[in-house]
Amino acid sequence: MKRKGLWLSAGLTLLILLTTALLLYENRGKGDNRKTSMRIGVLLYRGDDTFISTLRAALEEQVKQYEKEYSVKVALDIRDAKGNQNTQNSQAERLISLGCDALCVNMVDRAAASVVIDKAVAAGIPVVFFNREPVEEDLNRWDRLYYVGVDPRESAALQGQILVDAYKEKPETLDLNGDGLVSYVLLEGETSHQDSLIRTQWSIQTLKDGNVPLEKITGGIANWERSQASALMEQWIKEYPGQIELVICNNDDMALGAIDALERNGLLTAGIRVVGIDGTPAGRAAFRAGSLFGTVEADTEIYAKAIFDIVSDLVLRKETEYEKYFWTPQRAVSDREERLSDTP
Repeated sequence: MKRKGLWLSAGLTLLILLTTALLLYENRGKGDNRKTSMRIGVLLYRGDDTFISTLRAALEEQVKQYEKEYSVKVALDIRDAKGNQNTQNSQAERLISLGCDALCVNMVDRAAASVVIDKAVAAGIPVVFFNREPVEEDLNRWDRLYYVGVDPRESAALQGQILVDAYKEKPETLDLNGDGLVSYVLLEGETSHQDSLIRTQWSIQTLKDGNVPLEKITGGIANWERSQASALMEQWIKEYPGQIELVICNNDDMALGAIDALERNGLLTAGIRVVGIDGTPAGRAAFRAGSLFGTVEADTEIYAKAIFDIVSDLVLRKETEYEKYFWTPQRAVSDREERLSDTP
């Protein structure tokens, strides 16, 4: 009986060992939800872009909250490509070689995303793209590729609606000389950026659909930059004296550049309306000061939270609640919207 008991005990021990080994094997490569640290590479197209720097700060704040809540150390390795795609490709390769658990990528050139994806797939590292949307074919190559951004058509429609509402309420707000036409100039972002193209198209289309009579004076590419926009606006003020009634800008930085030029030429009080998109801190300050007529604000806290939630889920191999595309909520910022929000 004693020998039989020994054999039974040995058998149970062996069974436990085999079961444990089997479970370990089955869970091999699935990750560990109890990870105490993670390293995430963040690739920025340009660190000095105002909206991107605002989003970066919001992402860093999300990391702090996550570390505090879950006692998990998160290292963000942030690299600035300074507008050079080759530099960004090298940075992606470097971060992968350093053992990053995942990448968050703000592409320099959205059409070049396949290069970064190739490197990530080969290393088995998930990627969350943001702000600059890769082409659909690239994003669909792997189930561990995601995109977080704002819907540019919605941005443009909200911007356009600010102007439609203002015109309907009081036409002379936009038609300064009362000739029955709103004469405008247009400051656009990069020609290769999908948001620039879509924002331009749908902002103007919304104005037309709202029956605002328009006359385009001129337009130009300012590449999202305040200084470039300021230079263009300075030129247009001289070329078209007394003709400009409205300045439509694809983002707040370019709107602020236009305002700089108006200020230099003593035209801040001339009634020329300037509208932007992004709702950056500087843009909101200009709105409060009365020099920016309106903007469209993306909720950067929700934006950053979506980026980090997705990337942390992917690192921990948890099932994420997010779809492959996440569109951040936006809202119009204008005097009319402020009045409506104050209405009890």
